[in-house]
Amino acid sequence: MKKILFITLLLSSFILHPSSTKAQSPREDFKQNVFKSGSNYYAYPGPEQQRLTPAPKGYTPYYISHYGRHGSRYLIGKDDYDKAWKVLLRADSVGKLTALGKDVLRRVTMLRNEADQRRGELTLLGAEQHRDIARRMYERFPEVFKGATDIDAKSTVVIRCILSMENALQELKSLNPKLCIRHDASEHDMWYLNYDDKRLKDRIWNPEARAAFDAFKKRHANYDRVMQTLFNDTAYVSHEVNAENLNYHLFKLASNIQSSEIRHSMTLYDLFTADEIYDNWMIENAGWYLGFGPSPLNGALQPFSQRNLLRKIIEEADQNVGKSHPGATLRYGHEVCVMPLACLLELDNCGKQIADFEQLPAEGWLNYKIFPMGCNVQLIFYKPKKGKGDILVKALLNENETTLPLKAVTGPYYKWTDFRDYFTRKLDRFKLEE
Repeated sequence: MKKILFITLLLSSFILHPSSTKAQSPREDFKQNVFKSGSNYYAYPGPEQQRLTPAPKGYTPYYISHYGRHGSRYLIGKDDYDKAWKVLLRADSVGKLTALGKDVLRRVTMLRNEADQRRGELTLLGAEQHRDIARRMYERFPEVFKGATDIDAKSTVVIRCILSMENALQELKSLNPKLCIRHDASEHDMWYLNYDDKRLKDRIWNPEARAAFDAFKKRHANYDRVMQTLFNDTAYVSHEVNAENLNYHLFKLASNIQSSEIRHSMTLYDLFTADEIYDNWMIENAGWYLGFGPSPLNGALQPFSQRNLLRKIIEEADQNVGKSHPGATLRYGHEVCVMPLACLLELDNCGKQIADFEQLPAEGWLNYKIFPMGCNVQLIFYKPKKGKGDILVKALLNENETTLPLKAVTGPYYKWTDFRDYFTRKLDRFKLEE
């Protein structure tokens, strides 16, 4: 009996603390859950870590600072649906599709129809994700949401973000009707909620970075077989089809099916082999790392696109940590903010500078772990229950405890003054040369 109990407890430790287990490779991840290969289209999975590290003795949580991406959505651009549809429709009109090609055209048409006049909008699943995130936040840190405390929520002006915020706030209000909620979505706050730094963007594709990415992309171009299964005439494909572009759009459609209710009756992942899925993801992973991560090929500057957001987080935290019961500051935006913010904060592996795109998976830089639909960064603040003492802070990435580049007090807990001083100095050192 004792042996059975020991084994049960051992297995439970792996379930409750996955961060302590050896990380799987992307290939293994995709074999178990192909949806992860969708990169930023991966539907929010909820936290892997079910039990958080208890607060240090004598401490209690009392304030949360949060930034989260909207939930699952339809694809944004008209071309996201029309590009593949038009290519397949034209080929069908001249008899160049195989039986599978015709069936893929049927499925793409269904996706296009489902998203008609809904492009970029939050799906039912996306709304559910944010209700669940808010509920878990409330359940994990009930002290923060106790009584008639203040909840200050702001969203970008994009409707999917506004609706994500509103679903979260409705959930919180249902759990505690006494909450004093203030919510807003205004151009007034876009300078930090979704800052568009055009000068910094211009630094992404320098000659070295472009050459490295193009060579990497060429090595992982893997779509010839897919074209052969869709079309019955190789000469037609050579002269009339941009195979790389069609493959890109078909994989994007396959990746985002998981966002809407049509996921219950359709897939496009059956078009791709395991190797093709991996290669498509590898290109996406490298592209996101170069464009928003700390790639040394372009100076590791791109995470600083969120310098305004991080300064705002620090400033608002300083305004709140002195209060006895400040509640929560909730912000809703986009993955193009969450990913560089996670890199700027150097959460876990996010801040690694990796020159060779091929080494990203081995180094643990996996985009689907950072920015699925609904991804979020939460800073949880703790104060001493009695008397004076240091304010402590813990960071969560997608509701999982994560490390910071600081000396911990214990476990995942850090002094707020250390956090504030380290990142303020980091932001102050940033300068974009002309």
